[in-house]
Amino acid sequence: MMSRTVRVVLAALLLLLPAGALAQGDLTFASLNTPSNGPGRVIGGYAGGCISGAVPLPLEGAGYEVIRVSRNRYWGHVSTIRFVQEFGRQVRASRLPNVYIGDLSQPRGGRMGFGHASHQTGLDVDIWFELSPKPRLPAEAREEPVLRSLVLPHEVGIDPTVWQAGHALLLRMAAEYPGVERIFVNKWIKRHLCLTTRGDRSWLHKIVPWFGHDAHFHVRLACPADSPECVRQTPVPGGDGCGKALDDWFRPPPPQPDRVIPTPPVRPRPPRYPAACQSVLNAP
Repeated sequence: MMSRTVRVVLAALLLLLPAGALAQGDLTFASLNTPSNGPGRVIGGYAGGCISGAVPLPLEGAGYEVIRVSRNRYWGHVSTIRFVQEFGRQVRASRLPNVYIGDLSQPRGGRMGFGHASHQTGLDVDIWFELSPKPRLPAEAREEPVLRSLVLPHEVGIDPTVWQAGHALLLRMAAEYPGVERIFVNKWIKRHLCLTTRGDRSWLHKIVPWFGHDAHFHVRLACPADSPECVRQTPVPGGDGCGKALDDWFRPPPPQPDRVIPTPPVRPRPPRYPAACQSVLNAP
């Protein structure tokens, strides 16, 4: 818990910032161990925002358990917590092994000290693909569980010794949940789904290829109705997402010139939070 003196000093420093936005320091929100008081409210965008009144995900429930608990990243908007719990119940009803839940957000959201650029507003959650039968883990074993990739080394295709039909079922159940906006997976997983899914393919458009995401999938929920300051993303295009947009992920990069003239490095400007995040940062 941050001491009263530190809070006062921090508040004084924050008043020196421009009124329109809060300058982002990577460890500012990461150093806060508890949520702010008040009702749940998402502020800003997924990669530049915060959350007021976040609630914790119970560390285990029907069909799931939280891993890497020491990170203290199991906080989210109530809609995200509800999604994980209902998804877990679907996992159990489908007779799949329990799934591991990874990072949601920090107690007040904001930029994490390491690991993600997003996950800042309590609307993102990582779910690991590991479907081997497994008992509930003791606390110490939850920090470094076995987490296998579905993709072969050097990203040359799906690993047939790991992939199973249950993985497609997990993704479909998550994609069909009301309020889920998009799900990030490795490009090879998206391609495999495109090639093997029969019948109803309407849910495939929410499955979006992205870098990494070979051992887990990243679920992103839409802005909730109680949060007018939440910044919405451009909707995922219609269709199944299995055409040119996916093919482009597999095209080789354009050839580079033999001689590259170096350019002076440009110091990036620090990202900005919405001004309302200052009150979240300072709240008791």
